[in-house]
Amino acid sequence: MTQDASHQPYGTPEVPRVAVRGEATLEVDPEIARIGITVSARGTDRRTALEDLTRRNNAVLDLVKSYGDPVEKLETGAFSITPELTRHGRGERIRAYHGRVHLTAELNDFTTLGELTTRLADLELTQVDGPWWALRPTSPAHGEARRQAVLEAVQRAREYAAALGANLAALVELADLGAENAPTPFRASAPGAGMRTMAFSAAEETAPALDLEPQRQTVYAQVNARFTMTPPQL
Repeated sequence: MTQDASHQPYGTPEVPRVAVRGEATLEVDPEIARIGITVSARGTDRRTALEDLTRRNNAVLDLVKSYGDPVEKLETGAFSITPELTRHGRGERIRAYHGRVHLTAELNDFTTLGELTTRLADLELTQVDGPWWALRPTSPAHGEARRQAVLEAVQRAREYAAALGANLAALVELADLGAENAPTPFRASAPGAGMRTMAFSAAEETAPALDLEPQRQTVYAQVNARFTMTPPQL
């Protein structure tokens, strides 16, 4: 018995195959922005450092939460209290204690973002890093890029077939690029790419709200496609 050409690893003279790659790149506005917040404290004894750190951390939390819905997430990432030993002398003599709390906030309102970063930076011993612009995993931009990649693959295959005086007959396979080894080839900008980073430290006077310009995000999509086509006119 013979297998149908669509189930053969390669085409046949009667039912040849064409394999192509479809690609798409979109430039879209970001949907969310993340900032990192580091609250610090230093004291000559552990209790003083902890009390100052707790007070400043509560001030940051209250400020961020006061913005309501524009803040989608607020998470504490890490906490540390570290003794600083004296450089001279014998024995383990502690000079001071350093405390830090790291938080991450995610916002969907970029006007609020500019005001919040300024107010946070105005707090004592508070550092703000970011913003890091991003799309949500469920952003429609990802689906649109995939659709455009598929359309581009069909158009490319059709042009190859037309160059041989043939027509596309059927789709044999449509696969994510590297689907055998990776869960998906689609991604927004790579980690660290397309992200703008700024650092702010506490100021002595209240500063005006920052005017932050969102950085557009690049969305990629790639697919492999295989088609059968009619016999070429060579």
